[in-house]
Amino acid sequence: MGNREDLLAGAKQCLIEKGYSRTTARDIANASGVSLAGIGYHFKSKEALMNEALFAVMQEWGEELEATLTADVRPDATPLERFEAAWDRVVESFEKLRPLWVTQFELLGQIDHVPEVREQLVRAIGEARLGLAELFEGVAQGTDPERERLTGTVYQAMLTGFLSQWLLDPASALSGREVVAALRMIVNGNSSGSGNDDTSIP
Repeated sequence: MGNREDLLAGAKQCLIEKGYSRTTARDIANASGVSLAGIGYHFKSKEALMNEALFAVMQEWGEELEATLTADVRPDATPLERFEAAWDRVVESFEKLRPLWVTQFELLGQIDHVPEVREQLVRAIGEARLGLAELFEGVAQGTDPERERLTGTVYQAMLTGFLSQWLLDPASALSGREVVAALRMIVNGNSSGSGNDDTSIP
């Protein structure tokens, strides 16, 4: 690899190991084996390099997460069966992709100071909503925009909320079966999920 590629690889390594705000220019130089001056020459600033590294890592992790969540999900599964199977994979992915989640939560506290990162996160969140609607609801992208928007946003809110709890206390993470049971309780208004009205979740 050339110096530019080495610097980008070093920044990605630091991003995973140290986080966005705690990485210094010297950290990147040490990880990449390239001089400090190389950062200014190839990227103009440490911030520009870190942003490019962040966008690259988010794309790589997003692809990996998508592959993890869609593995072995039956195409004929009901929405709740699809949800249960996918949610178990979500929880399994938390540990594997922990640096991604920690970094994203870290950046949420800084978005007012890094507008270019905010724009990237907004774009990534929009794409994630579409992917979650397809994963959990089986909605092919572009076929039902309103359903994609509504269900994708709710699933994303659930994912973010459960993730924040997991980061604090992994033992509190609910399994797919437990989340489905909770949804039945909420929608049906009873613990057995045996409601007979039209809103009952099967």
